[in-house]
Amino acid sequence: MFEPVHAGEARVYTCGPTVYNYPHIGNMRAYVFADVLGRTLSWKGYKLTHVINITDVGHLTDDADAGEDKMEKMAAQQAQSIWDIAEHYKQAYWADVKALNIRQPAQWTVATDYVPQMIEFAKGIAERHCYELESGLYFDVSTVADYGRLARANTEEGEGRIEAVEGKRNAADFAIWRKTPPGETRQMEWDSPWGKGAPGWHLECSVMSGEVLGFPFDIHTGGIDHREIHHPNEIAQNQAHCCTNGLDDPRNSGARIWMHNNFLVERSGKMSKSSGEFLRLQLLIDRGYHPLAYRLMCLQAHYRSELEFSWEGLGAALTRLKRMVIQIEKLKERAAAGQGGKFDVQKYLSAFDEAISADLNTPEALAVLELVLGVKAIPPADALSVIEKIDSVLGLDLLSVIRDDLRIQPKDRMHIDAKFIDDRLGHRRQLRSLGQYEEADEVRDELNRDGILIMDGDPLGWEWKLG
Repeated sequence: MFEPVHAGEARVYTCGPTVYNYPHIGNMRAYVFADVLGRTLSWKGYKLTHVINITDVGHLTDDADAGEDKMEKMAAQQAQSIWDIAEHYKQAYWADVKALNIRQPAQWTVATDYVPQMIEFAKGIAERHCYELESGLYFDVSTVADYGRLARANTEEGEGRIEAVEGKRNAADFAIWRKTPPGETRQMEWDSPWGKGAPGWHLECSVMSGEVLGFPFDIHTGGIDHREIHHPNEIAQNQAHCCTNGLDDPRNSGARIWMHNNFLVERSGKMSKSSGEFLRLQLLIDRGYHPLAYRLMCLQAHYRSELEFSWEGLGAALTRLKRMVIQIEKLKERAAAGQGGKFDVQKYLSAFDEAISADLNTPEALAVLELVLGVKAIPPADALSVIEKIDSVLGLDLLSVIRDDLRIQPKDRMHIDAKFIDDRLGHRRQLRSLGQYEEADEVRDELNRDGILIMDGDPLGWEWKLG
C-alpha cells in the first residue's frame, strides 16, 4: 500500500540521461516505466510532482566511478563545445520522449544549474563523512549504517567494479568532488574548497532530488544498473546530509521507495553505445515502425522482468497495436451511428485498477483493455470512455492514432501517397467485383512495381504494405 510522505501528493525523482550520446532503446525503457508509474499515481488521484534530471557533467565512462568524464570525452572526440554536445543530445532525448508519448515531468533539472548547491551539500557533510585526496573529496562509506543494503537486498555480492584509487580508506568509497588534474583545464570546472574541479555523478542526484522534492520524498526510479553503485552512493550521501542512521526506516534513504526497471536484452550486442552503432528509437522509426509499437512492447513485459528485443517481437507488438486501433475505429463508427444502450462498465475499470495497482502489472492491464475491446455488448460510447480512462495510464494514444499512422513506412519510402494507393485498391476491388480479374491484376502489378505489396486476405484488413 502506497502511503505518501505528504497527504494527497506523490513526489517522484527519475535518474535521467547523461547527454553525451543518443539514448538507446534500452535507456528509453526506463522512461516508459517511470511514465507509467507517474500516470498510475495520477490515476489514483495523487497530485504528482515528477522530476527527471539531465546529467551534463560529472558522469564518468565507467559507472563505478572510474575513467574520463563522458561529456568531456565526447566533446574532445567531436571537437565541439561541451555545451553544444549537451544541448544536441538533450534535444535528441526529448524528441524520443515525445515520440514515445511520455508525459512531460513537472521539472527537468540540469546538473550544471545546481553546482553551487552541490558544493554547499558537500561542505555540509565533509567534516563527518569525507576525506580529501590528491584527486578529490571522497565519501567514507563506513561512516553511515547499512551501506549497500539496496544492492544486497537483491544480490549477495553487493557492490563491484569499484575504482581502485591509492589512499582510499575503503574500496567502496567514492568521489563527490573531482579535482581538475594539475596542468589540465576542463571545459566544465568550478572553484570549490577542495580546488577547481567538478562534482561527482552521485552527488548530483542527491542534491537535485533534495532541492526540488525535499527529503524524504516518495519514490526514486532508475534502471537496474543503478541499483548496485549509483543508488547506494546516493543513499549514503542522503543519510549523511539528513543526519540519519540505519535504513530500517525507509525515510532515512532520502526516498522512501526505490524502484528499478530491468534490462532490455538484445542478442546481437547492438545495445551498447561503446560499439559505435547501437539501437536508437530513430532507427526503429526509420525502418517504418511507429514508436508506440515499442512502447507497447515495453508494456507487454513487467518492468521488473528482462525484456528481449527482436525485430520480430517489435512487429508482433505493432500488429497488436493495429488490432486495437481497428477495433477502436469500429467503435467510433458505431458510436457515430447512434448505437447505444446501458451497461455497467465498472467491473472492467476495477479489473484494470487491480492490475495496475499490483506493482504496475501492465501485461494484465493490457489484457483488461483487450477484453473491453472484445465485448460486443458494451455500448460503443461506454467502451470508448473506458478505453480513454485506461489509456490515460498506458499512454498508447489509442483514441488519436489512426490506421495510416501504423503502416510500416521506411524512411526511404516516405514519399508514398497513401490516398492514391487506397484509391487504386478501391478501383481494383471494383474490377474484381465485376469479374474483370485481368484488369484487377494489372492494378496489382502496377503497385508491386512501385514496391507496394497487396495483402489479399489479410485478417487485419490492412490490404497493403511497403515492400
